[in-house]
Order: sequence, then structure tokens, then C-alpha cells
Amino acid sequence: MQAFENSPRLSFATDEAILVRRASTGDAQAIRKIIRFHNQRLYRLVRAVLHSNAEAEEALQDTYLQAFSKLSDFDGAASLSTWLSRIALNTAFMRLRAEKRLKRSIPPSGQPQAEIIALHPSSSTIDPERGMAQRQLLQLVEQATDALPEDFRIVFVARVIEGLDIGETATLLDIPAATVKTRLHRARKLIRKQLEEQIGPILMDAFPFAGRRCERLTEAVIAKLGLKN
Repeated sequence: MQAFENSPRLSFATDEAILVRRASTGDAQAIRKIIRFHNQRLYRLVRAVLHSNAEAEEALQDTYLQAFSKLSDFDGAASLSTWLSRIALNTAFMRLRAEKRLKRSIPPSGQPQAEIIALHPSSSTIDPERGMAQRQLLQLVEQATDALPEDFRIVFVARVIEGLDIGETATLLDIPAATVKTRLHRARKLIRKQLEEQIGPILMDAFPFAGRRCERLTEAVIAKLGLKN
């Protein structure tokens, strides 16, 4: 399922109420538009709970199946984004509780390694050295986010990664705005501490000037000097 492209957040061209009404009648194009618009946010929210790419994708599919089966319940009191986000989080928490019950009933056989979801696809136009450094930095951020306590992690994803404001986050998670501020402050502090401990070795490779860039400059100098190979 190619659902998690890191495309810009474009606003709906069609009025939300009209789009919801079309989707409720089974209009496939309206449903596709809703899914594509909300995929990135919902995926990151459920993964903040579940810590697994595969589990998050399954939870996201369940979210859409639930949402589109009861779209008539959407009354517009909250935005469609908030309504879907609540369904997504409820679905994720239900899966998490089921997973915990299953783990309690099965003897542990080793801890699986945490999966990493890349927030930005790499580009073939990026120099290999810089691209590697960027991927390392992204992995550190992802690992530090994954390591946060659950309550802090969800607030951090909602506020920092998804850009929801304090009020939106409080409404989504059904907690006071003051709690959002406190959890975000603590989350940032924990992430900052972990990154400071790990980022030193990576910074040794900062501002790389090697590979194609180095070769291009070298050849330009040789050419301007009128020298031959």
C-alpha cells in the first residue's frame, strides 16, 4: 500500500461537507481524496502508539473501514481531521491493549528491534555523503521519538511533527491544554538529551565536501588552470 508519501499538505479544493456527503454515498473518488489527504497525519499518530510500521498500517486501514462505514455519524461538530484522528487513536489503543494481553499470555522469546519509518524519502540528487548523514540524523530523531513514554510521544508527534496547535492537540487527546504544554516540554527535554548524547559522532561528517562535489570543483580548477589530465 503506497499510502505514506511525504507530499505537501494541500487544502481540500472541495468543501469538506460536500466531500463527506459524496463519500457517504460510496463515491470512490471522494473516498480516495479523503484518504490521501489524511494518510500522513493518521499514520504517524497510530505509529506513535504502536511502534510498528506493519501494525500502524493495519490500524490505519481499520480506521478508514470504521470511518467510512459510519460516516453518517460525522456531524461536523469537529473537523473531519479531528474526527478521523480520534478513530485512529482509539483503534491504535485497542490494538495496543490486545497486543499487551497477548504478550502476557505468551512466554517472551526476545525483544524485536524497533522499526524505523523514514519521514523523508532520500533523493538520488543528494550527494551520498550528505544523504547518509541526513538519514542518520533522521534515524536518531525517530529513535528518540520512539523511546519517549507513550503520553509524551503522542503529544510530541501531534504538536511537533504534525503541527497541531495546543488547542487541537488537547481536543484530539481529550486532555487539558496545560497538560499538552507540560508533556511537550518534557518530551522535548528527553529528546534533546538523547540527541546530544548520540549526535557527536555524526557531526564529524557535517558539511561534507567530497564525492561528486569535490570532484567537480577539482576538475573546474584544473580546467581553469589550463592543465591536462
